[in-house]
Amino acid sequence: MPASDSGRIRPYLATRGRTRPVQNIAIEALVSTTTAGRNHGIDPEPERDRILRMCHSPRSVAEVASLVAIPLGVARVLVADLEAEGLARVADPHAAFHGSAEPARDLSVLERVRDGLRRI
Repeated sequence: MPASDSGRIRPYLATRGRTRPVQNIAIEALVSTTTAGRNHGIDPEPERDRILRMCHSPRSVAEVASLVAIPLGVARVLVADLEAEGLARVADPHAAFHGSAEPARDLSVLERVRDGLRRI
């Protein structure tokens, strides 16, 4: 198998062929490892293991994808799986901003980021 193919096959294997997470997770959502995740030991899947180790401090899903060097869609699937297993916690930063457990539909934070990037 050519080396270029291995970069595409690995994410497919890591997600077991799934392209959508079991729940919708925003790319700006913050991921943190739970106590169960810290005590989980070494995960047999290297990407999942790296996510669990790096998220002892909260990181966004976008950061996770970048630091693990996997596509964003793959990161979303893996993070959703880890949360479903109780190994990670995903927090919607908008909910914390609005003081609600429900995900906020207010896009003001993203709009301010967009506007700031345009000014650069």
